[in-house]
Amino acid sequence: MLQNETIAAIATSMQQAGLGIIRISGPGAEAIAEKVFKSKSGKCLSKCESHTIHYGFIYDGDVLIDEVMLLIMRAPHSFTSEDTIEIDCHGGILVMNRILETVIKNGARPAEPGEFTKRAFLNGRIDLSKAEAVMDLIHSKNEFAMQNSIGQIRGSLYEKIKTAREKMLFEIAFIESALDDPEHISLDGYPSRLEETLLGIEQELDKLSDSFQIGKLLKEGIKTVIVGKPNVGKSSLLNILVGEERAIVTEIAGTTRDVLEETIMLHGIGLQILDTAGIRDTDDTVEKIGVERAKQYAQNADLLLYIVDASIPLDENDADIMKMIENREAIILLNKTDLKNVVTEDDLKKKINKTVISIS
Repeated sequence: MLQNETIAAIATSMQQAGLGIIRISGPGAEAIAEKVFKSKSGKCLSKCESHTIHYGFIYDGDVLIDEVMLLIMRAPHSFTSEDTIEIDCHGGILVMNRILETVIKNGARPAEPGEFTKRAFLNGRIDLSKAEAVMDLIHSKNEFAMQNSIGQIRGSLYEKIKTAREKMLFEIAFIESALDDPEHISLDGYPSRLEETLLGIEQELDKLSDSFQIGKLLKEGIKTVIVGKPNVGKSSLLNILVGEERAIVTEIAGTTRDVLEETIMLHGIGLQILDTAGIRDTDDTVEKIGVERAKQYAQNADLLLYIVDASIPLDENDADIMKMIENREAIILLNKTDLKNVVTEDDLKKKINKTVISIS
């Protein structure tokens, strides 16, 4: 990418809407805008102050394209730290494309995907953590992910890393100074103080590392896999959570052969709910494939919901499932408790150290 090039792109989504935005960034942004924009007031853009909005029209030669509002943002006070023009036009796809084509014809080139953010990074406007946070904010699927991204854009992650770096640089500088001038700077007792400082830095970085998994769950949603033996109520639970008859429910064991996936929002957090085939030993070739898939999805799950039928005894299949979830984040749901109970919450708690909840 050449920083002396001027780039342009449609900044809003490519669909019919009331408004659309064409963004131009680079050293030639203002000159290009002068060629295609005619202000209603007749004032030249070069004589207008930065961060002002102007009403007028976009022309391709003598052909009127659209009535627009144009925003001027001069370097370095823009997202890219370059001269930037934003044209607010009507949001028809044809209109936006015509304006973009006209801008390109007058000296800009089409921006590459993510190039505005890339330029902001290369020009020192944002650091890498903020650049990533911009994309995370755009793709936020819930309120928590959005707030986390906004925090990173404001520099929460950057400031923590910066603080740790400054502490380490200070210690390096102190050691070098002591080595250069041992008569005036003593290192007596310093190793223990240094160890304490580095331990504190290590703990802070460990917290940041641990928060990555939480951030990942907030951003992508919690992959929640429903497991259990056949006909214990897995598909019924999926239907209840989704709020519609998404899965086929019958009294015939082994109805679910493939994995069904739905996404729900629970208290602002996304849950990817996966209903899997009942886990049991079987000679049925197709069902056996479904069981293996269920186990594979369970291995990659963030959370496992293990459903147990309270009306039938636990068996070897349950033992296998308990072994599978033993060291995982899992909740046991005791189903069909309205029938004669053969299995109780206490029975399950004695076998495995997991939260047990009766659901019917």
